[in-house]
Amino acid sequence: QVQLVESGGGLVQAGGSLILSCAASGRRFSRYAMGWFRQAPGKEREFVASISWSGSSTTYVDSVKGRFTISRDNANNMVYLQMNSLKPEDTAIYYCAANARNRASDYTTGFESEYDYWGQGTQVTVSS
Repeated sequence: QVQLVESGGGLVQAGGSLILSCAASGRRFSRYAMGWFRQAPGKEREFVASISWSGSSTTYVDSVKGRFTISRDNANNMVYLQMNSLKPEDTAIYYCAANARNRASDYTTGFESEYDYWGQGTQVTVSS
C-alpha cells in the first residue's frame, strides 16, 4: 500500500508562485511514475504533469507548460510541483498520484486510469 500526502497549497495572488509537495510511503517509490492532477470547482479532474520514475522524462498539459515544473527526490520519497506565474484559472484542488506498475524508466502518463494511488489533495487558490 502506498500513501500520498500533499502539502504546500494556499492562497496566492495572480503572478505569484507556490511549491506543492507530495510525500510518499513505500519502499518502491523510486520505481513509480508520479503525476499531479487538479480539479477546479464544477469541473472534472484534469492532468497537470507527470514524471518518470527515473526523473528523466516529464510531460505537462499545455496550459501549464513554461510555468510549472515537476520534480522528484527518490532518496526522500518526495515529488514536487513548482508553480510560477499563477493565474486565477489555476485555482483547484491539486492531487498527487502514483503509477505503481513496472514501467520503463522514461514512462510518463496523463491518463487517470494509469494511476493506482491518490492523495487527498491540497487547495490552491489564485486571486486576481
